[in-house]
Amino acid sequence: MTTEAVLLHLRYLLIGPYPNGPLAGAALTLWMALWSCVVATAVGVGAALLLDRLDAMPALRRLARLLRRLLATLRAIPVLMLMFWAYFLVPMALGVAVPETATVVAALAAVGAAYITQSMEAGLRAVGAGQRNAALALGMSPTQALLTVVLPQAWRIMLPSLANQWVSTVKDTSLAYIVGVVELSTAASQVNSRTVAYPAEVFGAVAVLYFLLCTGIEALPNGLRAGPRTPLAQPAHMSTWQRFLRWRERPVSDAVT
Repeated sequence: MTTEAVLLHLRYLLIGPYPNGPLAGAALTLWMALWSCVVATAVGVGAALLLDRLDAMPALRRLARLLRRLLATLRAIPVLMLMFWAYFLVPMALGVAVPETATVVAALAAVGAAYITQSMEAGLRAVGAGQRNAALALGMSPTQALLTVVLPQAWRIMLPSLANQWVSTVKDTSLAYIVGVVELSTAASQVNSRTVAYPAEVFGAVAVLYFLLCTGIEALPNGLRAGPRTPLAQPAHMSTWQRFLRWRERPVSDAVT
């Protein structure tokens, strides 16, 4: 009977009332986590690159310090409070309605970007200065050296740290209940209120779903770090973006020399 009770509500735990209602449950958790991780990674990597260039310009180092203080403030604010403020204070201040899921994604992305920026800064510093100097000696500009030589190696070094932040983001989606979003844990609470006799089974199923989501994310670095067995032929002329996309071909031992 306990298994039947869980299976009876499994569809609701996975997708909620969709397609007869809004998407909810594990699918909504995955959707919010995916967008949050993509935005946080893009903004975090971009901010780390910006700070690297600002540090190289004495006249702009004060701006770099201000940006770091802003990021430190975001890291210090609890995600729950950030969601609460964004959802309730922004409409009061600007008179604009904010969708619940957009609020959650924005809050998770902002905090995630603050942490990823710090991680990527550490990754950029982990790449030996000789790598950058060698690129400059070959005639590359500082920006080209950063994007095509330093960043690909820093990215590979920091993949495990990024995966940790992505896993944390998936689990932080459970805080979306504060603005009424029916993600996986909220859906489980609703199911538990219907089947009061089986809380262990319901939340046990939720734990399994979270475990599967987080395990899949933790497996990403191993797949991304595994480059091709034989080096691919390098075209005579490649753009900066093409050079960056070949980062998987570089041996791990070369990353910090």
